Amino acid sequence: METSLHRQLKALYAGEHAASEQESRKFAGYRIDVVRGDELVEIQHGSLGAIRNKVAKLLEKHPVRVVKPLIARKTLIKLEGEDGGEISRRLSPKRATVLDLFHELVYFGSVFPHPRLTLEVPLVTVEERRIPGHGKRRRWRRDDHVTYDLSMVDVVSTHIFQTNGDLLALLPNDLPQPFHTGDLAQAMQIQRWIAQRIAYCLRKTGGANMVGKIGNALTYELVRSPLPRKVRKTRTRKSKAS
Repeated sequence: METSLHRQLKALYAGEHAASEQESRKFAGYRIDVVRGDELVEIQHGSLGAIRNKVAKLLEKHPVRVVKPLIARKTLIKLEGEDGGEISRRLSPKRATVLDLFHELVYFGSVFPHPRLTLEVPLVTVEERRIPGHGKRRRWRRDDHVTYDLSMVDVVSTHIFQTNGDLLALLPNDLPQPFHTGDLAQAMQIQRWIAQRIAYCLRKTGGANMVGKIGNALTYELVRSPLPRKVRKTRTRKSKAS
């Protein structure tokens, strides 16, 4: 079932063209979320790996913009039922940052970068409405709830990536050259397994080369590319689920 978040993003990127008018648009046998002139817009809240083949096929003849929202803040709302009243609400402790994009690029590095591809990452705040239910859980509890809908409240900022230089802009300026993932983890104040994933993505997308080893640690050097685009700070009006 399509979420309110997906519908809201389609309306946002459709602009002056109503998203509902584009439901039947197909290219290369694929249904497209939004068509803006020559550009095809695909909105993907799920894994980028799930649309890797689709995007690769569309890029053969069309410019494509993949919109990958990341949830910067989520309010969890429990309801009595689909049409019932609100029981409670609380903030989720989970908060995504733009660095979470690297978790997706692990499965999308064979497509990005591409001269006709733009990867746009809006950081959004959302409300997740939950209703009583057990979903696919094997073990049930009396107070189990399942997600009923996800709606966007705000767009905090939007990050645009077209080259590996745009990815390199997320790294600290004082990173030693060459570096290993321990250096990267320390410089970015992140766990080493995340730094390993970032290094893998940089190598996969052409932003870094593996140049040797220090002990058991692989070392990398960055590959300088065209100047990265600046992040676009945006604020939207509050939008409730339709």
